[in-house]
Amino acid sequence: MVEPSEKLPISDFYKVVNYVTIFKSEKWWEAIVVFESFGKRSIGLYLWQKRDNAWKRKHKFNIRNLEEWNKLKAAIEKLAPSLVSK
Repeated sequence: MVEPSEKLPISDFYKVVNYVTIFKSEKWWEAIVVFESFGKRSIGLYLWQKRDNAWKRKHKFNIRNLEEWNKLKAAIEKLAPSLVSK
């Protein structure tokens, strides 16, 4: 993981609180972002693709609260063992 070192390609509408880059190449950038809008914080899972020398958002998935996070975490932990081929 890469620590924050450059401005994310996110709309100025959102206040970026913190982020962690998961993967970055010349063409793809994946990051987990804590951002604030309308006084509420969310966590966003972002994927950008570089096209015409500019980062364009390809995917975004938001986690709005701890209850939602706990449901997602439980589902991922249940399914994660399936990543290992038998």
